[in-house]
Amino acid sequence: MAPTFRELLSEVKKEIREVSHEHVRQLLVTGAKVKLVDVREADEYAGGRLPGAVHIPRGYLELRIEEKADRDEELVLYCAGGTRSALAARTLRDLGYTRVSSLAGGYNRWSDAAFPVEKPVVLSAEQKERYRRHLILPEVGEEGQAKLLKSRVLLLGAGGLGSPAALYLAAAGVGTLGVVDADVVDLSNLQRQVLHTLERRGQPKVQSAKAALEALNPDVKVVPFQERLTSANVERILADFDVVLDGGDNFPTRYLLNDACVRMGMPNVHGSVFRFEGQVTTFVPGQGPCYRCLYPAPPPPELAPSCAEAGVLGVLPGTIGMLQATEALKLLLGVGETLVGRLLTFDALGTRFQELKLRRDPECPVCAPGAKVELIDYEQFCATGA
Repeated sequence: MAPTFRELLSEVKKEIREVSHEHVRQLLVTGAKVKLVDVREADEYAGGRLPGAVHIPRGYLELRIEEKADRDEELVLYCAGGTRSALAARTLRDLGYTRVSSLAGGYNRWSDAAFPVEKPVVLSAEQKERYRRHLILPEVGEEGQAKLLKSRVLLLGAGGLGSPAALYLAAAGVGTLGVVDADVVDLSNLQRQVLHTLERRGQPKVQSAKAALEALNPDVKVVPFQERLTSANVERILADFDVVLDGGDNFPTRYLLNDACVRMGMPNVHGSVFRFEGQVTTFVPGQGPCYRCLYPAPPPPELAPSCAEAGVLGVLPGTIGMLQATEALKLLLGVGETLVGRLLTFDALGTRFQELKLRRDPECPVCAPGAKVELIDYEQFCATGA
């Protein structure tokens, strides 16, 4: 005679390992390397989860577990009361996962003990449709998309580089975009600055950017800073952001942004364009070189004319700005290999990319060990350096 469900569950619990909520709490407190897997349904998960838990509904466990965990990882599965997670633990054991346990009493017992829980970001039906192409990527999924929606990126400049970067970051669902620019939309901008339109000519660029980005994606909050970045305001402006994209067009601002990012420990995705050539790299304090390692001193003005003086192919900032946006998304999601320690150059006339290795300067006045970063008069620094 076939066993009843109760008999089956009893047999399963003899075969798997169950752990108490006190044991799991201790693992989290001590920072032990353990992955929590929530096997409840989406509506249950939306009500709260154990800190840092990965959500894989029981019905999708076999399909998705390989995307989320290695077979030799320490895994603790939980459901509402411990039944589904026990059955799931045996399934994973049969699949070759060697260190799997089930949380006895599940989420209900954890919550009754007043242990800490998190309120996860749960995507609406409309968001699931909007970001569907992200959600099917194992490297993004709902967890990654939720992370993007909580992320904050600052764009220095709403011009040639900032325009494409901002549009793609907004489309990707980065929840907050700060835009720093003191300029207004000019007719000559429209050859490359795709955020703006003829109808918004004469408007502050930050307001034009806000209108364009919020029209593209209502999930995105745009924070405009209609001011020029200076030593006096840079830390205030950067303070609430996770990553900054440098789309500046002058050396004083680039050095200022670099020094402030090193001082504040903030990743800085740098891009620049000149005529038919562009370059992009990523500076992460403590992980690689900074802008001063690449350019210890600014070049003389005659060797570094602005786009207004030298010209620029209109599509070139689009290429570089989209590479900057790509770097930002990888940093926010914690996936892939960034351009830290590498400078990617692009020759539009030859359609050629080239990669150069960048090394940290052990004597860099800003990022060398023990260096004390002071925000200075960067106009004077660049004039003196040149």
